[in-house]
Amino acid sequence: MLRLEGMSMDDSRALREAVACLARGEVIAFPTETFYGLAADALSGEAVSRLVALKGRPAGKAIPCIVGDQAQVPLLCAEWPAWAQRLAERFWPGPLTLVVPAHAELPGPLRPEGTVGLRLSSHPLARALALGLGRPITSTSANFSGGPEVARAADLAPGLRAQLAFVLDGGPTPGGRGSTVVRFDAGRLRCLRDGAIPFGDVERELR
Repeated sequence: MLRLEGMSMDDSRALREAVACLARGEVIAFPTETFYGLAADALSGEAVSRLVALKGRPAGKAIPCIVGDQAQVPLLCAEWPAWAQRLAERFWPGPLTLVVPAHAELPGPLRPEGTVGLRLSSHPLARALALGLGRPITSTSANFSGGPEVARAADLAPGLRAQLAFVLDGGPTPGGRGSTVVRFDAGRLRCLRDGAIPFGDVERELR
């Protein structure tokens, strides 16, 4: 099990328990570099279905993922384009989600349009979860669909918290804006959501 530098014994135990829940196909809440998210094993259809039902996620709305390192990227992608590698080298770890062609075997809610969104989080606990599990994790916001995003574990909706297997409390997160989401389409980079990294900064990297 990965142990983060400076992590207390209690924190290390919490991380181990969180990873064990993910390995059993359960859903947990965890901190990211923006808000708290809901994690499930991204490669498990059963776990992802459980997440969709718990959150009330509308059909056709893609669920993004977090990888623990770039070695996990091929587990999600059918193709890793040069533009994605260039942006990853510049902005990862960080709040930039890259939308690329998905493996056909991925659970449907991750790839409703044949693509998958992924990022390498700059939050050490988010990366530690994926590394500890040995597989990418989901990273949809920790709320019921349409509800407010939360920057503290204590602010999770009680009805949501009651359905989670575990809450990995990493203290307050920065909040602000979610990750910026981009894809390459028709010969140019397109912004699907302008977030924590200004799209102009991302776009300039490819000029």
